[in-house]
Amino acid sequence: MTVYETERLVVRLWTGAQDDLDRVTDIYTRQEVTRWLPPFDGFDAARAVETWRAFHERDRRYGSWAVQVRATGAVAGTVLFRPIPGGGGEVEVGWHLHPDSWGNGYATEAARGAVRRGFAAGLPEVYALTMPGNEASMAVCRRLGMSHLGRTRRFFDLEAELFRLSGEDVEPHGPIETEAARRLAEDLDPE
Repeated sequence: MTVYETERLVVRLWTGAQDDLDRVTDIYTRQEVTRWLPPFDGFDAARAVETWRAFHERDRRYGSWAVQVRATGAVAGTVLFRPIPGGGGEVEVGWHLHPDSWGNGYATEAARGAVRRGFAAGLPEVYALTMPGNEASMAVCRRLGMSHLGRTRRFFDLEAELFRLSGEDVEPHGPIETEAARRLAEDLDPE
């Protein structure tokens, strides 16, 4: 099922098809990818896909979706759009691409589509978390127009770089300040 499309990408639900399971396993067992993610024990592709699909079914605004290249049909990776686990209602956009798909702008394009979709659904702001040193993901955040808020340990019990994009930055709204943004500002270590 297609969730949304961009100029070059089809963002869709991951499926239980063997091709999808093989690709998601290949992505989430690669050290080049997992070094930038919070630690997790083992990886079961079928369980992950089932969890992601169920999450999307509960609230279709959110999910962890396959990013498929329209021209080739190849799956480049995952884009996620969800409330931050352990947060206070903040919604994050994220991306996990296979190394063979890096450097093509797919992360930016998929994330921009997810953010636009979120703002169209009425979200006032979107956040992104990156691990310190993940220059490629921080560059994606900047290309999305996100502001770097500093470092935080509020989420996943890990130090992370926190970025924010307000709906006022992309749509003609008045100033938006939420309780979640105020709480985050109190938790940040500027850098």
